Amino acid sequence: MATNARIAECREDPAAEPGVGVRYLTRQPILDLRSKVQAYELLFSGGPGSASGGDRELAARTMLDSTVIFGLEKLTCGLSGFVKCTAEMLTGSLVEMLPAAMTVLELVDAADGPPELLDACRKLKAAGYRLALDQSIWDPRAKPFVKIADYLKVDFLRTNLRERQALREQVGDTRAALVAEKVETQAQFRAARDEGFALVQGYYFCQPVVLGSRQVPANRLSQLEVLRLLKDESLNLHKLTQLVKRDASLTYRLLRLINSPACAMPQEVHSVQAALLAVGEETFRRMATVAITSEMNVGQTQELLRMAFVRGRFCELAARASGLDGTEQYLLGLLSLLPAMLRAPMKDLAPTMPLREAIKRALMGEEIYERCLLHWLERYELGDWEGCGEIATARALDENLLLCSCQEAVAWAEAALYFA
Repeated sequence: MATNARIAECREDPAAEPGVGVRYLTRQPILDLRSKVQAYELLFSGGPGSASGGDRELAARTMLDSTVIFGLEKLTCGLSGFVKCTAEMLTGSLVEMLPAAMTVLELVDAADGPPELLDACRKLKAAGYRLALDQSIWDPRAKPFVKIADYLKVDFLRTNLRERQALREQVGDTRAALVAEKVETQAQFRAARDEGFALVQGYYFCQPVVLGSRQVPANRLSQLEVLRLLKDESLNLHKLTQLVKRDASLTYRLLRLINSPACAMPQEVHSVQAALLAVGEETFRRMATVAITSEMNVGQTQELLRMAFVRGRFCELAARASGLDGTEQYLLGLLSLLPAMLRAPMKDLAPTMPLREAIKRALMGEEIYERCLLHWLERYELGDWEGCGEIATARALDENLLLCSCQEAVAWAEAALYFA
């Protein structure tokens, strides 16, 4: 995913052949039933057609190397990281280079491992590591591992209700937290909740739940008008002041931002217009966009907001070498998750926004060139490396630049959330 949040290692030699030596990395959020992120699973690949699709051991070692290079804390924003491991990595103590307190060792096909695997898992547990088992299909040989596991992961795409109930009966009264993975819809999320799962993994939270023919609230339309003004080369200060004054939340955020450490300009202001002048045009453009999007995301998981910020900043950065307008691309990426935030379909939202017709079409999913960067990032969020490669090739995009833009966008999004 993704999303969120999305980090990439860039090639050291920018003149190298595109796609060669590029290492993909994305992280998928693991959330509790209140949609609060509790951990991230880290997914690595050498790119389309790389070892991650075949040689599991090589892919796992690449993942371990990348985690050490970047630092687990940086990759997970200080939360726990689920790291897929092979039996060789565990029995060979390779994972001990990772911080025990933050690492969840995820083991697939534990029952097929060598006899010494169980003892290795027990030693790692004693050292402070946690253990997650991918246990979608019950295998009696896995019972000793289940007894010491901290998490049991169940694939919601590979199992139905009856199979999951049977699995629950087999694992008995395990103390392990149940994790529903590949949860991509609100219906699957509700099923996981009703079946007693404690955690869910997937991008269900960015799928819109449309409530009938819900109207876009008036204050949201006002905020969209502010976004339109921000797109103009020269701000109409009088008109902008009037719009901001009509939105108490935006006014409060503007005043709070003036006194934030990021602005380094603590001062008294006596009017909205004075506040706008104090921060300056360029600073206000960025701050107001963050504030408005945060306000629209009220009541939703913060991971959704993080994804929106990453998308916006990524599209803005990558636009520089793609012949696209960076300001337009920022808005396209940022607004692409509005349906999930406002619980209204994009077909109702896009016409209300004073954007260029091509950007409206891109928001509604039309695969035109203006949408190529967002399309690439959507596949990247899902770990679809083949799809990323196909889009980059078809649109003549520099994958190294895209991956570096991902890394910078993630860092920027984390900083932006300070204001949210």
